[in-house]
Amino acid sequence: MPCPAELVRDFVNTYDVEARADDLSSPAELAVWLRERGLAEPRDRASDDDLHTAIALREALRTALRREAAELPALPLTIRAGQGERPGAAPAGGGVRGGLAAIAVAAVTASWDRLKVCAEGTCQWAFIDASKNRSRSWCSMRVCGNRTKTRAYRARRKGSRRPQGSNTDTV
Repeated sequence: MPCPAELVRDFVNTYDVEARADDLSSPAELAVWLRERGLAEPRDRASDDDLHTAIALREALRTALRREAAELPALPLTIRAGQGERPGAAPAGGGVRGGLAAIAVAAVTASWDRLKVCAEGTCQWAFIDASKNRSRSWCSMRVCGNRTKTRAYRARRKGSRRPQGSNTDTV
């Protein structure tokens, strides 16, 4: 299983906002996605309700990554505490619901100071900010950062233009 931040990032990125492409467009695709990450067994099947819960979880996590309040859907979790250990959440079972619960647990344990979504409104791609000062705003400076900066430049330039035919420097 990937590290918690990678799991949350990968799960949020199952929906590409810009392309409107969903890797979880059916219960079968959800089950395959979970199996490929060791979160479900080969015999586990997802239902329409599981898919609805997965999409609600994914979008709640995307909202939380924008640093907005989000409510996660109800999932089977348990609190485990060993002698001398800090309590921690864990999935309270297996199957598809248990796999989704494992993603919720990963969200709670992930390093949120590094886990972000792209500031470009049309993108919303999740990424892990590996910059030294944790100041990265875009998933890609070459694409989304460039778009944002170009738009800002054009807006500034448009606002500073003089109307054509006006000449304020006449004597």
